[in-house]
Amino acid sequence: MKSITIKGSERESVGKVSTKALRNAGMVPCVVYGGEQPVHFSADERAFKNLVYTPNVHTVVIELEGGKKINAIMQDIQFHPVSDKILHMDFYQLHDDKEITMEVPVKVVGKSPGVMGGGVLRLNQRKLKVKALPANLPDFIEADITPLQMGNKLYVTKIPTGDFKLLHPDNTVVCQVRISRAAMKAAQEAAKAAKAGPAKKK
Repeated sequence: MKSITIKGSERESVGKVSTKALRNAGMVPCVVYGGEQPVHFSADERAFKNLVYTPNVHTVVIELEGGKKINAIMQDIQFHPVSDKILHMDFYQLHDDKEITMEVPVKVVGKSPGVMGGGVLRLNQRKLKVKALPANLPDFIEADITPLQMGNKLYVTKIPTGDFKLLHPDNTVVCQVRISRAAMKAAQEAAKAAKAGPAKKK
């Protein structure tokens, strides 16, 4: 999985006054859990642009003053209800030998005969929850729709997994090809015509 570097400064004071001062200066107060003790830091709000405002997922390298680096993933984010400014972010520290759970986007690949025949592709799961060691986290999960005829569903059991596990019930539908209204109307008209039979000659 691709990584983004965030440069920040450790915070000594984590009270309301100092937190408000940080936000007024365009900084985001953050905390990293998962280590021996939580690490509080702040970083420029603009530094999170490629992490937050994207459909992709990334791991994060947090670079603090003094050369300290922490590998982590974003765990939680709080936005201001009116301005949508980032108020606070929580991160979780990654360890090479410990599996981590996170949601990864689904990427549709292939051409479905059902779609080419007039069906409509519906993506039921835009992200899937995976569990893996940090080094094995995928950037995305491929959903191959090549076998799908009209009316077919692609279940999570048909998704190939490498060095990661999918944490979903076997009956989870990733995507499906639904019959379009036009195709349904054509089928109904064809059925009516077949039922009526050939017109009799007078």
